[in-house]
Parts: sequence; structure tokens; C-alpha cells
Amino acid sequence: MKKYLLINGPNLDMLGVREPDVYGLRTLDDLEQMMREYAKEKGVGLECFQSNHEGALIDKLHAAHWAKFDGIIYNPGAHTHYSYALRDAVAAINVPVVEVHLSDISTREEFRHVSVIAPECVAQIKGKGFAGYKEALDVLIEHAY
Repeated sequence: MKKYLLINGPNLDMLGVREPDVYGLRTLDDLEQMMREYAKEKGVGLECFQSNHEGALIDKLHAAHWAKFDGIIYNPGAHTHYSYALRDAVAAINVPVVEVHLSDISTREEFRHVSVIAPECVAQIKGKGFAGYKEALDVLIEHAY
């Protein structure tokens, strides 16, 4: 069975509380449950991970290389715009990564417009809410990188 990893970065543990006008009222638990059910429908495995700590995220990305995941769905949160360490971690592994954002970062504050991580990813999906995560899994499954 193919297996995928869902990684959510800083502040995504505050879904449902933080800026509900931007991110909605559903929680990280809701997102992870939805994705586990969707992965099951698709006949694949899914592991979920969230951290507010850059080093823990880097460690998880590195571990994904050795664990032989077939792909990663990754919402780097604010790290998107400045973490060259996470960019390098994505570049270092031989696992396809789809970057996902709940909101459309290109229409928000100017500092959010640039992703330093996206160039190392096979795709970027933004502004589709929770549905963007499903789309990311579909991209990884359908393209079988």
C-alpha cells in the first residue's frame, strides 16, 4: 500500500481559533480526520504530523526520506516565506512534496506572496481550504512521482 505524509507547520494547531474569517471554524483534528478518511477511500495510508518548531519539521522531512513515503502534503505555515532551512530539507529528500495553503497567499499581505519552498515542490495548491489538501493527495497519487 502506498503511504503519504501530511505535515502542518506553525500555528495550524490553532485552526478553528486563529483568524476564523481567513481559516474557518474547523480544527486541525477535523482536517486530519477528513484526510484519513479520504486516504482510506483512495486505498492509501496517511500519517499526520504537526509542529510549531522548525527543527522538528526538518527532522520529520528527513525521516520521510528513510521511511519511504510516496509523497508529502505540506503546509509550512509562515515558514513558507522565509525558511531556507525547510526549503533545503524539502530539496534534500527524494520524496515528492505538494505545498498547500488554506488561504490564497498571493492575495494576502505582501510578505506572504513569495514561497521559498514552492520551487522545491512538485505543485502548490492555495486558497481552496480543506479541499486543497484532498487535491494535493490526488496530485501525488495520480502523478505517482
